[in-house]
Amino acid sequence: MTDAAGRDPLRELVAVMDRLRSPGGCPWDAVQTHESLAPYALEEAHELVEAIEAGDRAGLREELGDVLLQVVFHARVAAEDVDDPFDVDDVARDLVAKLVRRHPHVFADAAAPGDEAGQHAAWDRIKKAEKARESVFDGIPATLGALARAQKVAGRAGRAGLAGAPPADATDATDLGARLLATVREAQQAGLDAEGELRRASAAWERELRDREASAH
Repeated sequence: MTDAAGRDPLRELVAVMDRLRSPGGCPWDAVQTHESLAPYALEEAHELVEAIEAGDRAGLREELGDVLLQVVFHARVAAEDVDDPFDVDDVARDLVAKLVRRHPHVFADAAAPGDEAGQHAAWDRIKKAEKARESVFDGIPATLGALARAQKVAGRAGRAGLAGAPPADATDATDLGARLLATVREAQQAGLDAEGELRRASAAWERELRDREASAH
């Protein structure tokens, strides 16, 4: 998509990344790998969420750019792979195909799921079929924080009709993990994001502690 000046900013971004990665470009960029860049992808995603939760529009715009940079950077590194190269156009092409495939109620003749819960359940079924997954729980990232991962498991369990009683030891006052899991299930049933709620409460507590710290000096 071109801007008012007739330029295509996304193509310019790809060109800049090519220049940085090519001989005569940036020495740091030139030696990066998918593995070395992985921590930055996590960091930028967290900074994006922070801008969203702070209601920081300027920060949101900047952090979205930083996340986009990670996509373009990884795609540029991938284009150099000898055995299985792909570029940012391949990434976009696959994404378009996936979005169309996973929204048959929009791009095909399938009936609409009806509500958000139904749409999530349909999305899970499509993913399970196209990826030949044996379980609805396959594909939950192992790198997610424990709280976020527990909520992901609870969400998929609910949509698959597997959300039965909590673990038998959930009422054991000595089992902190089970009690935390029960809290995550409570948040899930209330339609709340447990991770976000804990961040919000922690931030409020931190502000209070900082005020007490400042008044003590």
